[in-house]
Amino acid sequence: MKKSTKNMLFAFLLNLGFSILELLGGIFTNSISIISDALHDFGDAFSIGVSVVLEKKSEKKANVDYTFGYLRYSVLGALITAGILLIGSVVVIYQAVCRFLAPSMVNHDGMLIFAIVGVVVNGLAALKTAHGHSLNEKTLSLHMLEDVLGWLAILVGSIVIKLTGWHLIDPILSLAIAVFVLLHAFGHLKEVFAVILEKTPENICVSELTKALKTVERVKDVHHLHLWSLDGTAHCASLHALIDESCTPTEFEEIKHRIRHVLEHNGISHATIEMEYRPCAHEACEIKPSSHGHHHAHCH
Repeated sequence: MKKSTKNMLFAFLLNLGFSILELLGGIFTNSISIISDALHDFGDAFSIGVSVVLEKKSEKKANVDYTFGYLRYSVLGALITAGILLIGSVVVIYQAVCRFLAPSMVNHDGMLIFAIVGVVVNGLAALKTAHGHSLNEKTLSLHMLEDVLGWLAILVGSIVIKLTGWHLIDPILSLAIAVFVLLHAFGHLKEVFAVILEKTPENICVSELTKALKTVERVKDVHHLHLWSLDGTAHCASLHALIDESCTPTEFEEIKHRIRHVLEHNGISHATIEMEYRPCAHEACEIKPSSHGHHHAHCH
């Protein structure tokens, strides 16, 4: 098991154990903000568990069934996690509104104790995954940081209740946490659907990339340029490049290498390139016409 996977497994066990303790504590203290954060942490624990499984699954090599590999499994995990966070946030918002309509007393001392433990536990998990290099670990580290901020908010709320007796701060904090998570979940869903629907990756400008490709020596034009992403980080492209008429078949590899260099510089790790040209009459090579009547050579 890779170190990154071990770190995620550690964070999963830590988060799951604390989520159970947190839920019991929220019931004991009658704090809706602690219960809401417990539900959020359960969602995080589940997403971490899914990430651990998918991290190992995504390491599998491409085969005849998955010719692009298993990278899309991480996208599936993100979709499941975002769905859980959305549902959990809606439930928490409903409970907070009910608490506004029917306020109740909160055990502020219990809130304070659980908030301190929450900051420590989630802070430890965040530090454990803070230096990861995989996409899963970076996303997980962000979730852990969100949890730390949520517990800091509950810590402040418990102190406010203790000093002022203003118990409505509890559902207010609950709403704030739920809305924050809801907005983040929508952001994740947007990214997931962009990958599933094969939208052009956000960090790539088609017009700028086309312009860069046309600067490659012997390339006269670029068309049928298609861009998509496998998992949000591994980007792919397919394109047709019209080659200078004086180009010989022996120069194809060099031109293809230059095109790939431009693509890699723009964050594209996999490309299928078709090079087309109309050869001069003195060309010694044999060029077979395509079904559309154009002479071309294929480079993959």
